[in-house]
Amino acid sequence: MFDGLFSTQQTSTDSSFSTAEHQPHRIRIDGLTYWYLVIESFAKPNEIQDMRNRMDYLLDGFDCSTSSVFSSKNQKQLTDDHFYDSADKISFFFEEKAFTDDGKLKHPKELSINKVGHALHEHDPVFKSFCQSEQISHMLVSFGYKRPVIIQSMYIFKQPGIGGEVVPHQDNSFLYTEPPSCTGLWLALEDATVTNGCLWAIPGSHKNGLVRRFIRNEKGVHFNRPSPSYDQKDFVSIEVKAGSLVIIHGDLIHQSFENQSPKSRHALSLHVVDTESCVWAPDNWLRRKVDPEPLYVS
Repeated sequence: MFDGLFSTQQTSTDSSFSTAEHQPHRIRIDGLTYWYLVIESFAKPNEIQDMRNRMDYLLDGFDCSTSSVFSSKNQKQLTDDHFYDSADKISFFFEEKAFTDDGKLKHPKELSINKVGHALHEHDPVFKSFCQSEQISHMLVSFGYKRPVIIQSMYIFKQPGIGGEVVPHQDNSFLYTEPPSCTGLWLALEDATVTNGCLWAIPGSHKNGLVRRFIRNEKGVHFNRPSPSYDQKDFVSIEVKAGSLVIIHGDLIHQSFENQSPKSRHALSLHVVDTESCVWAPDNWLRRKVDPEPLYVS
């Protein structure tokens, strides 16, 4: 569906993202378009603070006994029922390096969590308000979505010193529709730099199509092909200020490194797919008990 999206980096500073004003920056399915797009000041400072305060509140009430570890490097080994059940819940996942050898947390829980997911956009009023805003819907209309749903949402902490690496991947690998329709919306809640673990991407890599899929069956989860080898010199950094939105084509190869700095890198990550003429793959890892409601129907 979104073949040819994002062929070069562009930046917009207007958080309203008016289609008329940003016609040269529109993401279309049929033209010379972009491999990723950065919209600066997409979220207002008060919206960012509201989401961060809300996450502080959720963490305060979090029971450490009901969680698991998340690692993009060991997904097959670490995927468990807690992960599967998180598809339509608000669930907490620890950093892989958060524990000592005897299983105790090295730091307070608020400095040990990797992410919270995968249905903040449905079950928490603060995150729901932002994710289902007219601003998001107007943007998706301009992208050509007809009946979009947010299929997952994640609050990612990238904790100081232990924030885990996210290996090179494509979002369509994990959230596949036929035809492919996934777009990632990555909102920086803090400044993201090369020091604290910003995004990196390979320009134009979306043009090569989907490399492999992450499949769930009765035996668990696995990739249907081995990962290609990537030359790190091909990646470019995507450093952005807090409030910036990075829009990512579903086939774009992107990653982030460990955060070895003393500063966190909080972000809200949403993934959108279309449900108009696009079929959700039944062997995706994410399986919901109830279909998500579309943001709109056009």
